[in-house]
Amino acid sequence: MPTAAELKTRHRGIRDAQPEALRVRIHRAISWLARAEQETGDPDARFLFLWIAFNAAYASEFGFEHSERDQARMFVAQLLAIDPGHRLHHVLYDQFTGPIRTLVENRFVFEPFWKALREHDSSERWAEQFAGSKRVAMKALMAQETAVLLSIVLDRLHVLRNQLVHGGATWNGAANRAQVGDAARIMGALVPTVILLMVEGGAADFGEIAFPLLAG
Repeated sequence: MPTAAELKTRHRGIRDAQPEALRVRIHRAISWLARAEQETGDPDARFLFLWIAFNAAYASEFGFEHSERDQARMFVAQLLAIDPGHRLHHVLYDQFTGPIRTLVENRFVFEPFWKALREHDSSERWAEQFAGSKRVAMKALMAQETAVLLSIVLDRLHVLRNQLVHGGATWNGAANRAQVGDAARIMGALVPTVILLMVEGGAADFGEIAFPLLAG
């Protein structure tokens, strides 16, 4: 897995030929990846810095019209189109099948569970949705359907991200240690791979960024 320093060196060699929006995306993502790499003993912080790096890579100027999840799904589709070496596939299926199964089977990172709790919905519809989501994920895992599985994994990780960012969890809390640790490891492999694909992606267009770099 390439480090932030290695990615920065590779990017430096081709960035002058890139559109500004793409160049800024990659530069910002690498900067946050470098920060995440410093967090060797704090998985909460490591996961959050990695998520910021991922966000820097995919967020577009349409971020206020489309949900983050929609943006992430579109971004994944673009990445898979420029991934002839199936790097994302290998991250999921060669390294993290165990943690992914655990993540998918954890109701505490399934948004409908929390929605039902907030709305005092006792219908158990969330449980039916959860069972269906697990079936789809397991089918995708067995059939090695990268786009489907990665979309589900990112949905689960997005819930965990929300819990941490919005103060819905205790820092270094015992209740979520397993999922935070797994999330940091998964993102720690996904994010460098994503950035590498963007560096090597040639003319791939990821759109304009929501917050362009301005002078003054």
